[in-house]
Amino acid sequence: MHGGLAYYEYLLRYFTTTDMSPAAIHELGMAEMARIQDEMVAVKEKAGFGGDLQAFFEHLRTDPTFFAKTEQELLGHTALIAKTAEGELQRFFTLLPRGTYNIKAAPGTAAYYMPSTGDGTTPGSYFIGTGELDAQPLYSLTALTLHEGVPGHHLQTALAFELDLPDFRRHIYHSAFGEGWGLYSERLGIEMGMYSDPYDDFGRLTYEAWRAARLVVDTGLHAFGWTRDEAIDYMLANTGLTRPEVRDQIDRYITWPAQATSYKIGEIRIRALREKAEQALGSRFDIRRFHDTVVGNGSLPIAVLEEI
Repeated sequence: MHGGLAYYEYLLRYFTTTDMSPAAIHELGMAEMARIQDEMVAVKEKAGFGGDLQAFFEHLRTDPTFFAKTEQELLGHTALIAKTAEGELQRFFTLLPRGTYNIKAAPGTAAYYMPSTGDGTTPGSYFIGTGELDAQPLYSLTALTLHEGVPGHHLQTALAFELDLPDFRRHIYHSAFGEGWGLYSERLGIEMGMYSDPYDDFGRLTYEAWRAARLVVDTGLHAFGWTRDEAIDYMLANTGLTRPEVRDQIDRYITWPAQATSYKIGEIRIRALREKAEQALGSRFDIRRFHDTVVGNGSLPIAVLEEI
């Protein structure tokens, strides 16, 4: 489209709240993919699988033991993960919301979080897609639940409602902050002890690879002339996502330019801030206070979060 590249560059600034160019984001995605795949190989070997990474992806996509047989089974697995995560929060936060959340089946294939009304009378809701059980593998359920529930979207959103802030700051949502924190929460699950099974840990890496691949395919589609099929093939080759998941995701990126880049950009910036604090404070670094600072000011542009 005439002016399309300039508009896409604007959308990247809007969603990432940074000034990164399409080329810089594309290259970052490629570098992250290489790092993550090295970790994937190590976890694959820990799981005792003898084939290469592509064969392992296919094994995960096709073995029926990795998928729930009923909606109730999927919801039950999700609820156990959510409750286990809640029990670990006090080791990582001193500031926690009073608001609760529930888990509900969604008729489609997507999982997502919807906040409460914010008036203290309703819970948040974590919707898990039950429309196609073969689109939601159990091995990625831990990472997904940490992202959508706690310490991810529910914690950050419910807490923002309860902070002593101007009303607009309690309800506004910056994608790089919100989705970056969600992806950071998936990785925090390592320290929380949530990935005792190597398949669950591979599921986490699959989700991280998915977010890194987004940097590549979103910029590929909107800045570098990639086709839909090229984007689908890239994600199938580089992540353990099922074909229905990949198909749905690529169509999302086509119709919602730049939003998908906010996850990995935000997570990388939050991790960099933690590393900076750890180096500056040494033995005085307190992980709970760091997390309180990140989520204790409501949703922020990444540049403002860095200043704070």
